[in-house]
Amino acid sequence: MRSNAGTPEAYLAELPDHRRDVVAAVRDLVNGHIDPGFEEAMEFGMIAWGVPLHRYPNTYNKRPLGYIALAAQKNYYSLYLMGAYEDSEQEAWIRQEFERAGQRCDFGKCCLRFRKLEDLPEGLVEKAAAWWTPDEVIRSYERAKGLAT
Repeated sequence: MRSNAGTPEAYLAELPDHRRDVVAAVRDLVNGHIDPGFEEAMEFGMIAWGVPLHRYPNTYNKRPLGYIALAAQKNYYSLYLMGAYEDSEQEAWIRQEFERAGQRCDFGKCCLRFRKLEDLPEGLVEKAAAWWTPDEVIRSYERAKGLAT
């Protein structure tokens, strides 16, 4: 479910109460633990956190380098964790956290799908948000694009 909202607050306002509560709770966890060098905005119809263009403008699509995104889909929620896409150690840690919690892990290349807040192991969002710094995201991007020296 793509949104045309211009701000995270507008995105939350257009959600039904029960969906807003979940998205707002996950948003608060991310905002409380993510490096302050990342910037929150709306990207691709989702709440997103990335390296702002004033910090790193040379991206392939002229958009901030994405790090985390959050969306309410039709039947579930999506938490996009680009760090896990780039870092097999983080992906393995996420899967282990679900296993340790005795919960099912519905995780694609970077998209963690969940139906309710309780589906996320305690502490997972906080640690995933804090995993990388903007400098690490930039280095990863430059390695992937063959720009690293």
